Amino acid sequence: MDKSRINILVVDDERGLCAGVQEALKREGYAVDAANDSRTALRFVGERLYNLVLTDIKMPEMGGLQLLKEARQKSRDTLFIMMTAFGTVESAVEAMKEGAYDYLSKPLDMQRLRALVLKALEFQAVVAENNELRLRLRKRSEPSPLVGNSEGIRSVIRLADEVANSDVTVLIEGASGTGKELIARYIHLKSARVEKPFISVNCAALPEQLLEAELFGHVKGAFTGAIANKPGRFQLADRGTLFLDEIGDLSAKGQGDLLRVLEDGSFRMVGGTDLVRVNVRVVAATNKKLQESVAAGKFREDLWYRLQIVPISIPPLRERAEDIPLLVESFLEHFTTKHKRRRKKLSTEAMQLCQRFPWPGNVRQLRNMIERLLIVCKNTTIEVSDLPDFLRAHDQSATTFTIRPGMSLAEVEKVLIRQTLTHVTANREEAAKLLGLSRRSLQYKLKQYGLLGESESSEAK
Repeated sequence: MDKSRINILVVDDERGLCAGVQEALKREGYAVDAANDSRTALRFVGERLYNLVLTDIKMPEMGGLQLLKEARQKSRDTLFIMMTAFGTVESAVEAMKEGAYDYLSKPLDMQRLRALVLKALEFQAVVAENNELRLRLRKRSEPSPLVGNSEGIRSVIRLADEVANSDVTVLIEGASGTGKELIARYIHLKSARVEKPFISVNCAALPEQLLEAELFGHVKGAFTGAIANKPGRFQLADRGTLFLDEIGDLSAKGQGDLLRVLEDGSFRMVGGTDLVRVNVRVVAATNKKLQESVAAGKFREDLWYRLQIVPISIPPLRERAEDIPLLVESFLEHFTTKHKRRRKKLSTEAMQLCQRFPWPGNVRQLRNMIERLLIVCKNTTIEVSDLPDFLRAHDQSATTFTIRPGMSLAEVEKVLIRQTLTHVTANREEAAKLLGLSRRSLQYKLKQYGLLGESESSEAK
């Protein structure tokens, strides 16, 4: 955070206190203005964009609460911290109901003031990041891994559309790189919570000793270094969406804590005694088979049932190879603009090779490869010779396969079907013609030999 670019306005009719707060925040590196009445403050707000306003509640002519209401009409993203004497705490609580971030009691504790200002600005940064991501998605300035016409990806979008306007808990399953977080954001953007925060938590990245404080916040003095109250991710996501990524890596204690919040929407901050209630829609994601983790005793069965009210399974890229041309086109368009390069395209042979590759890193791996090719290739057409070694080597190693004496006809047929779909064409209709089968017969054999993707298997039952 570049503090010199943070604009703060201090408003108080006590000139000495106002100047003291202004000087204390200037020493922290912030750009700070001061006003001794609300009318002047409103004029400042109309002339300059402020990240934060610290205002006294009781002032002549116009109090801090009215200032908040009128300033919000000019700058809805500006945060307010109310300064109040002991006898007007009720007014501060009313101000928080009107949208104030927090309040400070007089006489001011300067250490608490600095900590609260920093906490408010961190919160504002989270909200700002969410707004920028939302705008990027709306304008499609970032390439989406959800591009495609395959039945697999269309069914994912249909299900996401259906659940978006409910508050039901969603569990998104899929391998790494398939776009799980993008689906979560898509659900949020299509929901009634779109104007509220989308907060993301990577459960795998949080050590168990920090998990509770990160999710539920902590009160001042809860542990060494807790110099002020700090809201957790659930509080930051209030009335919005909380995305819990890699939920399968959540510790046993974390699983229990999460289950309690999902059941009644309430929790206690670390070190606190008061019950905090929030209205949060939870979307979880995992690249693990949670049912297997439940069977192995590594994941709570009751939490699994609570999370997967609506499961959404994103197919890996190898099961939607027909979408690769559209994905490649989307990535080329994006990176051409981003890197200011000449427009390029893949040759027919290069595209076919891409469609035959299984892409263990999924859409993310394809995206990274296209960005690299756009930068390093000199010609406007990207040929097979320009493709990475791993891609060409895989294709060369798959041009033949071995039939061993003693193999059953069914085993030979299974290998032939798998090799055709993997290394010749992923299009089921084309593969059926090459194999001399009808589309329905090929589908039956895929099921019979266990060659269907899991998402297709569940649909075929």
